[in-house]
Amino acid sequence: MILVTGGTGLVGAHLLYRLINDKQVVRAIYRNEKKFDNVKRIFSYYSEKAEVLFDSIEWVKADLSDIPALTEAFAGISHVYHCAAFVSFEPDKFEVLQKTNIEGTANIVNLSISNAIEKLCHVSSIATMGHAKSNEPTTEETEWNSEIDHNVYTITKYGAELEVWRGTQEGLDVVIVNPGVIIGPGIWHYGSGSLIKTVHRGLKHFTSGSTGFVSIDDVVTSMVQLMESSIKNERFIVVADNWSYRRFLTTCAKALYVKPPKKEAKNWLLQIGWRLDWLKHKLTGKRRTLTRQLVTSLSSNSNFDHSKLKTLLNFKFTPISNSITEVCKAYLKDIS
Repeated sequence: MILVTGGTGLVGAHLLYRLINDKQVVRAIYRNEKKFDNVKRIFSYYSEKAEVLFDSIEWVKADLSDIPALTEAFAGISHVYHCAAFVSFEPDKFEVLQKTNIEGTANIVNLSISNAIEKLCHVSSIATMGHAKSNEPTTEETEWNSEIDHNVYTITKYGAELEVWRGTQEGLDVVIVNPGVIIGPGIWHYGSGSLIKTVHRGLKHFTSGSTGFVSIDDVVTSMVQLMESSIKNERFIVVADNWSYRRFLTTCAKALYVKPPKKEAKNWLLQIGWRLDWLKHKLTGKRRTLTRQLVTSLSSNSNFDHSKLKTLLNFKFTPISNSITEVCKAYLKDIS
């Protein structure tokens, strides 16, 4: 039996659909029943039998810090896909990020070892990759620089990876995937889904940076292929294309039939912006939307090399323009 953590998230839900269609016996961990709607909506994009497929999954309510519940969830499991994570770039969420992403992953690793799990797939992020020298692409071998001013999410996801690598030293076979910005339908209130929602509502500014993008289908396919392969104790960049934020936002706007952003948000404006955002947070307690580290990221040009995955698996990526078109269609249908 296969165990999937974070089963109600974007990656987890799409992975569950793939595994169920592959006739796998699956158990999935969830924390909130309200998020079951996400899973059913995602299933409905690909099948008219969404409810039947959903009901074929064995759902177990458990938090990553709840050892007794996790212990029960691991009973009879042979393979684990660890998709669960807490995503936030707000500095005051560091303790929650640390507890979920680092301590939670440590619990999954420890239970995988004690239950003699055959293989673990850990979903990480390109955020944990090292920073390459100017004009050089980032690879899996690019070294992490602890002296850089990393955001709190990146720090805890890197810490989670260290827990997974610790597992390999204790005999656990693992593969780690490091996806770029994941483009997929079904969840519109955070991640790339919220970006599409924002573009549709009207966005005037773009930033000067660039990063890696990948479709949810490519992420899931790479995970399944790596788990079914003999490859172990390796990490893989999962990025289809490296695009500027302007190109991404413009492509989304065209697919959504709205005007694309025309003005660049200059660095000096962003520097003022994150300071005002900090002040607003201090005065009102409202959530941070722009941090110093996020400004740096939005203004930086990153180039990720996916050749390792392509070479070892003969992997063929979906052009990100195709993915954006399909996801935007799903969004317009959902809001109609």
